[in-house]
Amino acid sequence: MYKSTEAEERVMSEPVVPQDTAPRRRDPEARRREILAAAAELAAEHGPAALTHRAIAARAGVPLGSTTQHFASIDELREAALQQLADEIDESLESIGPLVADIVEDPSHAVAEILVFLRDRRAVQSDIALIASGSTDQRLRALALRWNERLVEILTPTLGHDQALALSVYLDGATVHASLHEEPLSAEHLTRVFTALSRLPAAREVPARPEVPVRSGPAGDPDRDDLPDPGPRRTSEPTH
Repeated sequence: MYKSTEAEERVMSEPVVPQDTAPRRRDPEARRREILAAAAELAAEHGPAALTHRAIAARAGVPLGSTTQHFASIDELREAALQQLADEIDESLESIGPLVADIVEDPSHAVAEILVFLRDRRAVQSDIALIASGSTDQRLRALALRWNERLVEILTPTLGHDQALALSVYLDGATVHASLHEEPLSAEHLTRVFTALSRLPAAREVPARPEVPVRSGPAGDPDRDDLPDPGPRRTSEPTH
């Protein structure tokens, strides 16, 4: 015959506390954040084109009508999701600022921060989603360009504009590379490129060519007085 253990008897003897069946107080702002977070995750994982009310509601675990209750249209929800992704990327970018002063002599610290970003699958996918959106939707272009413009702004006082722009464009390529490969570019490779681009010579201005005065009158006009005097003409003597 089965005999209950002392622990089981102690659990069974405890008074049963009735569960609170009262409905929870609704928190519209919390629900909106859940929907927005789900939309941002889907945009990063599958691209902005994958965002639909049904997919977002399923990811957030909310009724389908909740998405239209908090966002007037799918376009508004898409833009809000991409804005959240851009804000997340901005936070990672600010960590580079304090390291810029040493980037020319010792780029290792800046490279380490960049690698943290390139190894963050969510961050890389978010950046790619922003680039894809900005390339096809004029309204989102400023949002897509914000990271690059901010990076150039941070680097220019130390490196110069051309060098900062070169690094920004290179990092766009490194981000695409990271999205297509299991591992990002190595620290050694990034360090070599950072060093080379940060030490690019400043662009020299090419002096303008002096303007050549335009001569008036038709070519070969014997009455033109703006040509040098060729001297007396030589005539050929008859041969004997």
